[in-house]
Amino acid sequence: MKFVAVPLLVGYISMLLQSDSMENWYPTLAKSSLTPPGYVFSVMWTLLYILMGVSAFIVWNRPTPGSWVLKILYSLQLFFNLLWTFSFFFMCMPLLAFIVLVILFLLVAAYAAGCYKNHRLAAYLNIPYLLWLLFAAYLNAYVMICN
Repeated sequence: MKFVAVPLLVGYISMLLQSDSMENWYPTLAKSSLTPPGYVFSVMWTLLYILMGVSAFIVWNRPTPGSWVLKILYSLQLFFNLLWTFSFFFMCMPLLAFIVLVILFLLVAAYAAGCYKNHRLAAYLNIPYLLWLLFAAYLNAYVMICN
């Protein structure tokens, strides 16, 4: 299903962008004691990308007035999702990444809120994503402040 494949592709590109940094830069950083082991990130992001794809499938296949706005918000959040990885891992710029993450959170929140009226399940599928983004913001801020 292409709706799941697209966010998984974003995740794959993110993995490629961060691979060098994960070996050379990230291990040298002071990190929060709440930072989970690496495999947790892989599992969580895979699950979140699948939930994103199912949410998009619902919105795209049940068009409603104004659903074009939801499609734009969804596409923008995918872009900002990738941009966060680029900013944090590829450019090694935690402050810029934090700003991108705040914008990403707002885009996902706007998408979920916009889905709520006509696509409740699509909205609910984004709750884990929003919670994970809050946790990611904490981890990002910790790195930004302590390094």
